[in-house]
Amino acid sequence: MVIQTIRSLFFYLCFIGQTAILAIGLGTVGLFSGKWLTALWPVARYWAASNLVMLRWLVGIRSEITGMENIPEGGCIIVSKHQSDWDIFALMPHVGSPAFIAKKELIDIPFFGKVASAFGTISIDRKKGGQSSIPAMMAEARAAIDDGRRIIIFPEGTRKAPLADLSYKSGATRLYEHLNVPIVPVAVNSGLFWGRNSLILWPGTAKARFLPPIPAGLDSAEMQRRMIESIETATGELIIEAVEKGLARPISAELRARLDVLMVKKG
Repeated sequence: MVIQTIRSLFFYLCFIGQTAILAIGLGTVGLFSGKWLTALWPVARYWAASNLVMLRWLVGIRSEITGMENIPEGGCIIVSKHQSDWDIFALMPHVGSPAFIAKKELIDIPFFGKVASAFGTISIDRKKGGQSSIPAMMAEARAAIDDGRRIIIFPEGTRKAPLADLSYKSGATRLYEHLNVPIVPVAVNSGLFWGRNSLILWPGTAKARFLPPIPAGLDSAEMQRRMIESIETATGELIIEAVEKGLARPISAELRARLDVLMVKKG
């Protein structure tokens, strides 16, 4: 565990340092040049790819992303389980020029927020409540869809531990109602290796799976039922698969209890 802790700290140093340098550099250029936008996506793709490489070689987290054939042409909504920052790096290279839904607090970060806004990140101010924040989010989302972009939203609103209690918010459903485009669910198991607020990152294979799209035009309640069932079923499968192959990380009593429940459901 000591060696893995040292490896993890070295990764965090490289990850945070590189992110800060890129954000400050691009943010500074953006203050003085109107042509900086052309450099954003190449830099973003480098950032995502380099983080995956650092995870592989510094802490032993491999990456496997499947199901890209399920992403339709044109605008759609990508709704992903969110267990780790890995999810952002893993999804970004496969969805063209996405528009992420992010909390306003991230946009308010100096330099980083300016760069995120330039990428077309759609912010939502959760402090204002739905009546004030949702209409602005919908207008930005419509503009992104009309531009042929894919919107990425984490429907539970924050990173969750593997098999934690569900807390799906209404944002994805409202986007579906307003935009009339397909939804593509995504399952992940990344929290087994890079947990929320975890100091230590554990070796293994983090996986994301794009699932068959849910077509536009369904009743909202039916769409949400399908979305949650699809994401949670596939996420459970990815977690069971990883556990059965063996995990380097210790399994807490809480996670073991949740795994036992999941295994019983599996039969």
